[in-house]
Amino acid sequence: MFNRSTRPIRFPVFRRLWKPAIATGVGGTTLAIWFEEIIAFGAEILALIFLTIMAGVIYLLDIFIFKSRLPRREDLENKNDPGAKK
Repeated sequence: MFNRSTRPIRFPVFRRLWKPAIATGVGGTTLAIWFEEIIAFGAEILALIFLTIMAGVIYLLDIFIFKSRLPRREDLENKNDPGAKK
């Protein structure tokens, strides 16, 4: 006696045709759209990551460039400054 653990599918046509339907029909289009959406999402995430990295680089350059404009300790201790008020 043959004993099945799963119920048979009601429509055996679907059992034979689901792979070609996915490959040529709506399933293929759906996979293409999903693939496009995944790539777009990945591009947005990469843009956010690179934006924070570039902001950090610009901030560090700003610190290094404008650090030279701060007065040095020797400049503040020098009393013979020609531009100082008398």
